[in-house]
Amino acid sequence: MEGCCKHEQDGKKDKINYLLTIMGIIIFVTGILWRSYTAISVVLYILSYLLIGYDIFLNAIKKLFRKDMFDENFLMTIATVGALATKNYIEGIAVLLLYKIGEFLQDKAVENSKRKIEKAINIKAEYANIYKDNAITKVNPIEVKIGDTILVKNGEKVPLDGIVTEGNTSIDTSALTGESIPREIKEGDRILSGSINVSNAIKVKVTKDYQGSTVYKIIELIQNAVEKKSNTEKFITKFSKVYTPIVTMLALLIAIIFPLLLNIPVEESIFRALTFLVVSCPCALVISVPLGFFVGIGSCSKRGILVKGSNYLDILSTIDTILFDKTGTLTYGTFKVVKEELKSDRISKEKIIECIVLAESLSNHYIAKSIVNYYHIDIDKSKMTEHKEIAGKGIIATIDGNIVLVGNETLLSAEKISYHKVNEIGTVLHVVINKEHIGYIVLNDMIKEGSYSLIKGLKRLGIKETILVTGDRKNVAENVVYELAIDEVYSELLPKDKANIVEKIKSNKKIAYVGDGINDGPVIAIADVGIAMGAGSDIAIETADIVLMDDKPEKMITAIKIARKTKFVVTQNIIAILLVKIVFLILSAFGISTMWEAIFADVGMSLLTILNCMRIYKIRKK
Repeated sequence: MEGCCKHEQDGKKDKINYLLTIMGIIIFVTGILWRSYTAISVVLYILSYLLIGYDIFLNAIKKLFRKDMFDENFLMTIATVGALATKNYIEGIAVLLLYKIGEFLQDKAVENSKRKIEKAINIKAEYANIYKDNAITKVNPIEVKIGDTILVKNGEKVPLDGIVTEGNTSIDTSALTGESIPREIKEGDRILSGSINVSNAIKVKVTKDYQGSTVYKIIELIQNAVEKKSNTEKFITKFSKVYTPIVTMLALLIAIIFPLLLNIPVEESIFRALTFLVVSCPCALVISVPLGFFVGIGSCSKRGILVKGSNYLDILSTIDTILFDKTGTLTYGTFKVVKEELKSDRISKEKIIECIVLAESLSNHYIAKSIVNYYHIDIDKSKMTEHKEIAGKGIIATIDGNIVLVGNETLLSAEKISYHKVNEIGTVLHVVINKEHIGYIVLNDMIKEGSYSLIKGLKRLGIKETILVTGDRKNVAENVVYELAIDEVYSELLPKDKANIVEKIKSNKKIAYVGDGINDGPVIAIADVGIAMGAGSDIAIETADIVLMDDKPEKMITAIKIARKTKFVVTQNIIAILLVKIVFLILSAFGISTMWEAIFADVGMSLLTILNCMRIYKIRKK
């Protein structure tokens, strides 16, 4: 609410400023037409000068009282007051006018970038349809509670995160992910707020309230992104505070020393000093750097990559090593049964599979869910009278009077069950019924299609090293490393081990870490740049500096390309501005450059740097 009021106040100030400037221009033109009437034209010039430069003078006075006066407002005020004092009325007003035009164009460039970002995140639903007692009530999404059922009709935005409980449909996730192809959704699937239902009506059980929803977090991230300054922006701010007093002193020396040493008339020296001040204005420098990073953030948002601050975009451009979590990041995190070795003389294979599914049906572990989804058979849970899940080992259940164990070798050893060791790539679950080792099943996590192109793309970009850091078994991790051609692997790690390894690697390298799980939160925070997958845990997303909304790891390539291009364009602008400044500062000091040339050089550089920033939106696919 406070931000909204501030935005409205800023809008009113802008309108008043534009109105005063237009009035000033009209009076200025009138003064030029009446210049034969000297006294009248001078009065008109001074009036137009005050109207056009009203906000500049106000800012200069405010900063004077804060003892932070050395900025472009101060330089413009001193230069133009001096111009009027030496009766260079038209030049002095022209300095203000062209400066205001440059500012206006810069504001429009920023607004254009904002509109692109807003379009990319125009995902907030204005209402939600609560479905209760066969009746539909339209309410504000803020009023919906976790556990409520909402109806999302064809063409409506999904207001809150949830699970589809009834119906199948297609959803447009382009606002979230940048992906233009609709995605098919069925009962039991997770659905994110901000998506658009483009087919059949569906019922969704809400799993997060509005403030915990994806749409709220995205909007909050974008609004806060521009407040976090990059190292380059911080440098320019510090540079301006040193640069402005220096050029002010140099202008003062030109006005005083030149008449004494070079025998130049005092009026001519003062005019050179004023021209020197106009040229020295760091407007283009101060505006173009944050604008460049703002456009970079907008370019990422357009492609479904959320960057929480320009500082993270700045750091990403320098990364040389990238570490990856495995499950849910490079792989889908949904396991598939790839091998079955189940055999018993007393029990049929169908009965064995039923026992496995029943034992796993009450577990929330992702492997258990994968088994239930893979076999997809009808089960009667009343057959199971006891159920015990042992963390990190497996499950012990009583089914139809039989004691069933489904778990790893650790569980079998703890229960003193004899078995043959299995050398398989994947997660091996042994099956025991009434202390008889029936066999085992092997599950594998499928590698995401985009992971193959990701590693190849990173190599083409010159990333020196890719590393897999995972808690998974050594043979599983090494298989993924082999498949994807990753450089190095650390496996069978606890969260604490992950953090220690990342700290060690970070000590001599610039690293990014990409993960999605709760256990990745601390490691994401440690890395120079932490990156989370959009379908990952809330902790990972909240801790991360960058979020890949569509859960596609290959978007890392696009993010790095945008970061590097942003840094390149910003550096280009800084070098070009400084070179032009130096040349015209020398020319104005020696009276070769007039104030008009100085004005056009300054405004011209501002426009060129704005146009150069717009190039950041265009990123090559290859």
